[in-house]
Amino acid sequence: MPVVAVVGRPNVGKSTLVNRLVGRREAIVEERPGVTRDRKSLTAEWQGRRFTVVDTGGWMVRGDALDDKVSEQAEQAMREADAVLFVVDATVGITPDDEQVASLLRRLDTPVLLVANKVDDAGHEAAAWELLGLGLGDPHAVSALHGRGTGDLLDALCALLPDTGAEAEPEPDDERLFSVAIVGRPNVGKSTLFNRLIGEDRSVVHDRPGTTRDSVDTIVDTDEGPIRFVDTAGMRRRARIDEDTEYYSLVRALRSIDTADVALLVIDATVGVTHQDQRLAERVDAAGCPVVVVLNKWELLGTEERLDVADQVERRLSFLGEVPVMRLSALTGRGVGRLWPALREAVGAYRTRVPTRAVNQVIRAAQADHPAPGGARVLYATQGATDPPTFTLFANRELPRTYLRYLERRLREAFELGSTPIKL
Repeated sequence: MPVVAVVGRPNVGKSTLVNRLVGRREAIVEERPGVTRDRKSLTAEWQGRRFTVVDTGGWMVRGDALDDKVSEQAEQAMREADAVLFVVDATVGITPDDEQVASLLRRLDTPVLLVANKVDDAGHEAAAWELLGLGLGDPHAVSALHGRGTGDLLDALCALLPDTGAEAEPEPDDERLFSVAIVGRPNVGKSTLFNRLIGEDRSVVHDRPGTTRDSVDTIVDTDEGPIRFVDTAGMRRRARIDEDTEYYSLVRALRSIDTADVALLVIDATVGVTHQDQRLAERVDAAGCPVVVVLNKWELLGTEERLDVADQVERRLSFLGEVPVMRLSALTGRGVGRLWPALREAVGAYRTRVPTRAVNQVIRAAQADHPAPGGARVLYATQGATDPPTFTLFANRELPRTYLRYLERRLREAFELGSTPIKL
């Protein structure tokens, strides 16, 4: 699909415009500069044309190291796009930052539409024409908040986009995409691991808690098919979520967990397994998706410290069962390659399909070894679904919960399902 980058200085309404273009609230919006930090790709459609919208962080001429990284992300999005929407706040007029962005865009061989945002009524349209001084053609006056003028903007945008026609590559089937959510406390190295896995510097990586404000996803082609990696915002304790921005970040992260097929629970090995790590693990376990525990920053530990952290995982995360525990360094890449076999195993187990005959053989053997109490008995069993493996049991009476757990364990062992959840 064609790619459209939405760029501009902080707090001009880029994320509000993105939400308007895609028709739903996906990008975090708050009246404060610097809320959007990572590039977030979303699919939009207008008059039968589908395209990808990339929401970027605010571009700034000067700032701290984090601001520089955000600006680099925005510039990379400009270079990779088929078209650019340059958003300017018409109520403020042209600023030095606007002029710097315009200068950069004029040097690129990419079509640009100048968007004069916050033109909420006809009385503000005169202010939009002052933006002609940026040298990027006539401004398109819109109100992203109220939707005014966005239809005309979309018409103009679609006219600029390349016609992919019959030669366009088919989009991956979202129903078959395998989704991996990277979750953890703030500043444990999730974005560094995300960038290492996808091979692209996509999430802003900076040694400051809360750098990732939204859930950023990327599809990677693998031997097992396309896998969607989702880098979630750092999940803080509720008592510390004191901003609307962090609240919506938490909502996105929780949604990513609920829809994930596998969760990579990233733990800072130099800190150990904290109470918050335990709570996150409980949340992932409750969502019913397989878990791979990642002990990041492993290279910084000595022998005794490593033994202590391994003991903490065994004691404090015992409720997860025998889940894979990967020890690695996202920063250097050491040990990251071992994640792929673990993910491949999780993909295979999650999509396991077992013949009905084999299911019944296992159930009969389990009942012969340990009959259910009270005369209860499974008469017939079959697998009704995958993702995760779901088995339907037909019994002469209700089976005790403890006996169902026993049957689950026997099915898991027989078909080598590892830590993948099973539904009965």
